[in-house]
Amino acid sequence: MKVLVLNCGSSSIKYALYDMADRSVITSGGIEKIGLPDSFIKFKLNGEKFQIDRPIQEHTAGVQFIFEVLTQGEHAVLQDVHELDAVGHRMVHGGERFNKSVRLTPEVMKAFAACNDLAPLHNPANIKGVNAVSAILPDIPQVGVFDTAFHQTMPDYAYMYALPYELYEKYGVRRYGFHGTSHRYVSQRVCEFLNIKSEGKRIITCHIGNGASIAAVKDGRCVDTSMGLTPLEGLIMGTRTGDIDAGAVTFLMDKLGLDTKGVSNLLNKKSGLAGVSGGSSDFRDILAGIAAGNDRARLAKEMYTYRIKKYIGQYAAAMGGVDVILFTGGAGENQWEVREGATRGLEFMGVVMDRARNHACRATEAIISADGSPVTVCVIPTDEELMIALDTQALV
Repeated sequence: MKVLVLNCGSSSIKYALYDMADRSVITSGGIEKIGLPDSFIKFKLNGEKFQIDRPIQEHTAGVQFIFEVLTQGEHAVLQDVHELDAVGHRMVHGGERFNKSVRLTPEVMKAFAACNDLAPLHNPANIKGVNAVSAILPDIPQVGVFDTAFHQTMPDYAYMYALPYELYEKYGVRRYGFHGTSHRYVSQRVCEFLNIKSEGKRIITCHIGNGASIAAVKDGRCVDTSMGLTPLEGLIMGTRTGDIDAGAVTFLMDKLGLDTKGVSNLLNKKSGLAGVSGGSSDFRDILAGIAAGNDRARLAKEMYTYRIKKYIGQYAAAMGGVDVILFTGGAGENQWEVREGATRGLEFMGVVMDRARNHACRATEAIISADGSPVTVCVIPTDEELMIALDTQALV
């Protein structure tokens, strides 16, 4: 069975083609800068990287271009697009309507479109991807895998905001959480890696990248997560503030003369690591700044890791303890400094790190806590695309 996984953003389309017989990636890549004259596709095949420049004005043309690369020319891996058995889509915001992956039907797409107000930048792009595939292969089965679905097991006292209740009833204002496909994958995978069952286990999953979130997973079910109605809440991120006093937001709107779009741009695109350091949102650049004696880079790092540590402590309290803490995502998998800063001082709750193991681990599955540590700390690289492919295979 061959499954194509698509992740359609507002100006990009990422893809991966899987052979589900052995879960191998045949090829993967993506189109960037859709709608601009310098758009291009880049992809990996047999360990090599390639790029083809072409103006791509909209998503249907982008999906057509991907199918063309898959089936034509020297980089073709399929003789015909009809060799594909199914397409799985990353769908960002399913609201309360979707708590699991589903086959995409006209009725499902109508319900998904009703969630557009909750993710106005992402959901319409997801819909474009589905429609583009339907235009080319009208009979192929398509599956939607929702970022928010894994978090739908949270209890009401964890997801509700202390606002007038009618705002939840009328507008659906509540915590939804994101990165759900990643949190689901790594929380399952760590149990396989450690040869334990999820039942009876309390796991804290730390997805730390340019966007970052933490989830509390008890008995294999999410009971809390750090992102909220939108991906802005929670941890400090590359360019996002994370948690902030709402009073500070209205104060800044008055002082700076900002409308809602202006303050959204400030909080989502100009804050976080970049805003504090005055430079880059990339943690590697923050570390380079620290090495060069930049005190604002030092401050950004300490704020960043301190916020992660606070959430770990909160979720240990929420679950009555913790058995496993895992790190994933770009910085979580690759930066030992993040993991060290986020776990320093947690010995009181049973977290005993092995410094050498932590320093040596980079983007590979590993235990980085010390032998005998009451809490096992791991690195588990995420694979959201494989999770989407597996869900697609199971539903088709």
